[in-house]
Amino acid sequence: MIIGILGVGHLAASMLAGFLRSGLDPETILLSPRGKAAALAAQHGFRLATDNRDLVERADVVIVAVRPAQAPETVMALPWREGQLVVSVCAGVPLSRLEVAPAHTVRAMPFTASEIAASPTVYFPDLEQARAVLDRLGPAIALASEADFEVATVSAAVYGWAQDLIRKTAEWSSAEGLDPAIARRLTALTFAAAGQLIAEKSEPMDQMLEELVTPGGITERGLQVLSARGVPAAWEEACAAVLDKLTGQG
Repeated sequence: MIIGILGVGHLAASMLAGFLRSGLDPETILLSPRGKAAALAAQHGFRLATDNRDLVERADVVIVAVRPAQAPETVMALPWREGQLVVSVCAGVPLSRLEVAPAHTVRAMPFTASEIAASPTVYFPDLEQARAVLDRLGPAIALASEADFEVATVSAAVYGWAQDLIRKTAEWSSAEGLDPAIARRLTALTFAAAGQLIAEKSEPMDQMLEELVTPGGITERGLQVLSARGVPAAWEEACAAVLDKLTGQG
C-alpha cells in the first residue's frame, strides 16, 4: 500500500513521524513536492511525487493536508480512481466539497501528538482502511455522522488550549521558584493523568470531580476563583465559537 501526502506542512510532518514510529517503510510514503517535502524526503527516505497528479496516480491512500480554503480546488480534476481512499484532514471542509469520485472519502482530525502515536483521531465515515491508517497515529475514534465530526473537531482547538494552560501553569510554578524543567514535566503529566483517568473510568464525570473536591480544600478554592471569574462560561463560549467557524456560521 502506498500512502500519498498531499500538502506537507506542520500537521503532515507530525503524521509522517507517527507513521515512521509505527514501523511503516518510508519508501511506501509518497509526498507532494512542496512545503517540507524535499527536506523530509532527504532526511527519512520518503518518495517525492513530481506533482499532485503523479501522487494521485501512484497512491492507494491519499491524505489531503493542505490549508482548508485550498482543499476543494486542490483535489479537483485529479485522476481519482475506484478503490482509492482519500483522507481529508482539512478542518471545516465538508465531504460534499471534495470532488474525488469515484474514490472513497473520509474526514479525519489528527493532532500533532500523532508524532508520538498519542493522537485521539476522530474520523467519518467508519471505513476499515481508514481506521488501519489512523490507528498508527493513536486511538482512532469513528463517528456516526458528519455533524458529530464537526462537534468532535472542536477538540482539536481544545488540544491547543490545553497546551496553553500547561504552559501558563508551568511558567507560574517556575516563577514561584520551582525548577522550570520539573514544572514543565509535572504540569504536563498532571493534565495527562487527569485525562487518562477520565478516559478509562465509566463513572459520571461530575461524580468523579465531587469525590475529588474536598470541602474547604485546595481544589474547591481554585474552582471557586475560576467560577467567579466566569471561566466555565467563557470556555463554553469558546467551544461554540469554534463550532460556528467550522460550520461556516462564524
